[in-house]
Amino acid sequence: MDAIDAKPQFPDEQSRDGRFVRQEDAFRQWVTADGSSGYPAEAGRYHLYVSFACPWAHRTIIARKLKRLEETIGMTVVDPIRDERGWAFREGPGYSSDPVNGFQFLSEAYRASDPSYRGRVTVPVLWDKRSKRIVNNSEDDIMRMFESAFDALGAARLDLYPQQHRAEIDRLNAWIYETLNDGVYRAGFATTQRAYEEAARRVFETLDRLEQRLATQRYLLGSAPLETDWRLFVTLVRFDAVYYGHFKCNLRRIADYANLSGYLRDLYQYDGVAETVSFDHIKRHYYFTHDSINPTRIVPIGPLQDLGTPHGRESLS
Repeated sequence: MDAIDAKPQFPDEQSRDGRFVRQEDAFRQWVTADGSSGYPAEAGRYHLYVSFACPWAHRTIIARKLKRLEETIGMTVVDPIRDERGWAFREGPGYSSDPVNGFQFLSEAYRASDPSYRGRVTVPVLWDKRSKRIVNNSEDDIMRMFESAFDALGAARLDLYPQQHRAEIDRLNAWIYETLNDGVYRAGFATTQRAYEEAARRVFETLDRLEQRLATQRYLLGSAPLETDWRLFVTLVRFDAVYYGHFKCNLRRIADYANLSGYLRDLYQYDGVAETVSFDHIKRHYYFTHDSINPTRIVPIGPLQDLGTPHGRESLS
């Protein structure tokens, strides 16, 4: 039986049949290596506003880390607890005030860029300190810019979007996003039984297929992790801690999948990646902020996880 009178987490992104329909990104300007877009890749010009809790923002944090852009692009982390005023800049463990603009809330960056903006304020945000506006708030775009536009200022040899794999990367990205990355949200934010079950079952159909794919190869496209691996990682690393219980995606844990759990540990142990993961921020954000799902706002103490244990995937090609 479908639920009635369920309170949606984001009313403006809820369909009449109880489905969560994510809003489109509003700012889609690009930074380019040659500056032809009007936003040239320059050291110190751009600043990244993120949350360690958000998987979309996490992708950009990883790309910035792997491409060695920490000295080129500044970064400020917001408070993981988001209330009715939205993402806030405060001093705390792993987050801070805004050193660039002195904003109290991320919504101020949106209003400064477009006074008529009325959508939900989201992370990540790539801010241009020169024009004092948001360049882009699409995690897909920002990740891709970090991968290519800043090569002269970062790790140019690392190619997360190689020419020979682009068609397959784009295909996998679209499938994994639709059914898994966003699929867990479609399950968690559903307000009818039917919408929830459809989304949750698709989540596990995708996990089952990925488990089979990873049985014979170390990463999704071969012997090195590429863009799609990191897009998948940010969902897998949150799954057992949040999506399994909080979003009711509870047929199986990632720990129950031999290949996916080893793959998760493999990526977590990749140089520099573990320091981009904050389970404290992740759990406090989801369990405390989503009060329509967890009205008591009690944050669970588990699960116990040790992502530093051997993954045993070195022999796969």
